[in-house]
Amino acid sequence: MKEIDQLVKMANQIDANFSFHEDGVERLTQHLRRFWAPVMIRQLAGHVAAGGGGVNEGVLQALQRLQPGLASARSR
Repeated sequence: MKEIDQLVKMANQIDANFSFHEDGVERLTQHLRRFWAPVMIRQLAGHVAAGGGGVNEGVLQALQRLQPGLASARSR
């Protein structure tokens, strides 16, 4: 499994855990900010920006909060 695949999987799992909360995207955003290395966030954002798929909607929203310049993308 490639590193980016692992990042996507982890981010989606975290999103799934927070998705039951009304403020799930905010919780995910804060989790990524606190516990993920900046390089991990940049790699995931780069994957999305390059059109990479497999990323949940909540992850996309969190990445847009963390990387405001990230173009709005939809998971594929």
